[in-house]
Parts: sequence; C-alpha cells; structure tokens
Amino acid sequence: MNTTHKHETSGPSPLAFPSSAVIKRNRVEYKKNTRIFTQGDASKHVLYIQQGGVRLSVVNEVGKEAVIALLGPGDFFGEGCMSGLPFRMSTATAIIGTSVLIIDKCEMIRALRAEHSFSDRFISYMLSRNIRVEEDLIDQLFNSTERRLARTLLLLASYGKQGHPQKTLPKISQETLAGMIGTTRPRVNVFMNKFRKMGFINYKNTIRINNSLLNAVLHD
Repeated sequence: MNTTHKHETSGPSPLAFPSSAVIKRNRVEYKKNTRIFTQGDASKHVLYIQQGGVRLSVVNEVGKEAVIALLGPGDFFGEGCMSGLPFRMSTATAIIGTSVLIIDKCEMIRALRAEHSFSDRFISYMLSRNIRVEEDLIDQLFNSTERRLARTLLLLASYGKQGHPQKTLPKISQETLAGMIGTTRPRVNVFMNKFRKMGFINYKNTIRINNSLLNAVLHD
C-alpha cells in the first residue's frame, strides 16, 4: 500500500482539528487511488481528513458499485465503529494525495468524554451530516437529474461551508459523478456540456465552478 505513516500524540493539526485537544492519532498519507479501507474490513478507527479528498463507495451482491459520498478536509469518516458496527459498510479511496488522521475507537471514546472542544466539533459535524443525508434523499426523490448534478458540483466546491468555496475541483470522472446522482455517464456528459455552454462551468481537464451555477440552482 502506498502510504506514509507519521505518529502524533498531541498538539495542533491543520484545518480546524481542535488545537487544545490532546488526542493520540496516527497521520497517514495516501497516494491517489489508494484504498484507505475496504467494504467488509474490521471497523476499529475513526478517520479525519486533513488534506485531500476521499471517495466512499459501496458494492452490492452482483458487483454494482455506487458512490455514496465525496469527502474533503475537515470531514470525519469511519465513525460507524462508534455505534458497534464490526465491519466497514463502504470502501474509502483517496481521490488525490490525501493526509488522514486515524483515531483508535477507544481513544475516540475517551476524547469525546474528556476533550470538550473536540466533542463539540464532532457532535456538530454529525448533526450537519445527518441534515446533509436528509437533503440528499430529498434531492434524489424530487429533483431532476440535471439539478442533482448541479447541486453535487456545488457541494464538491464547498458552497454553503464557512469560508470561500474553491473554484476549481480536483479531477473527477463522469463515472463518479454519475454514481453519486444515480444516472449514467452519457447523461452526465450531456449536462456537463450544457453547463459549459451556459457559462456555469469551465470544463476540460479540471472543473471550474462559476457563481452563475449557484444562481441557476437557487432560481430554477
């Protein structure tokens, strides 16, 4: 596995990891397309993204894969172990070079009880993510494929998060986008070309999001 391990015991970490928290964790760096964990692996750790991006996907019994989330800096994942799940329910893959903090389940439980700033941040994150899951379900049930794609691009650009959204997204395949919104790659291709012609995005080797895409979604 293409990883680099660095052990940390305390102190500040980038991207809003609570600087006052004294939490034992390992920092691991993954190269692009490296699997962090695989569906069915033992579930023993909670993970936190410092830099980079992670794709979560699931495979059904006939081998069909679906992308369920793309995560970025500041996101936790693998928290299912906290609820007693013995195995990973999804596969996590680095979509670009990615730095992750890995926190043992027992250490996570201790930190949530003893480190109040860390506990507050984790609870806030989980509440926000529950809202996001509900919004995603509503999006799948009631919105058109075109609108779901536009919303997904905006979420990937971190619109709605604190600070300024990124304008240029890491390279992401149309297959991945199709898996996220529940459609086919050819349909994604049609809509991406439409967005480009309308000036919502600049799309070649990378995807650059223009503010007009947000306006189009809000006023559709």
